[in-house]
Amino acid sequence: MSDFYKYFKENMEALGLPAPDSLFGTLQSSLTTVTVLLASIDKFGKTVTVAELIAAGTRLEKLGMTGTLSAAFYAGACIGSLAVATGRSMSGGASVADVLLYARTRHLHRPWLAAELYRAPGIYQAKVAGKATHKYAAIQR
Repeated sequence: MSDFYKYFKENMEALGLPAPDSLFGTLQSSLTTVTVLLASIDKFGKTVTVAELIAAGTRLEKLGMTGTLSAAFYAGACIGSLAVATGRSMSGGASVADVLLYARTRHLHRPWLAAELYRAPGIYQAKVAGKATHKYAAIQR
């Protein structure tokens, strides 16, 4: 297991979210998966759930256990975890500014992303992360 995936998975698990190796095992596969999520959110709207994306045939079946979760929240968690994993692999951490810069430089930024990150800082800060973070986000749609 690469350090990148170890840190990515650790951050996602702190949120109580799955991070299948086949979707997030490398930086490149993570970027591809997040790009698919974002394109689907762009197409179906930010209130679409992961289950609805799976039903629409987005090839995200391995995320089935997060079906009722907002796809925007899950994508935000993935972007935050990408920034955390990259930051920890290279230096040691990430702030919301690091996450937003990371998203912008990799064409992952969306108008709703900053609000999602501010609403749920546990997405990118391990000390804040917990299952309550995504439960809160799931009921706030």
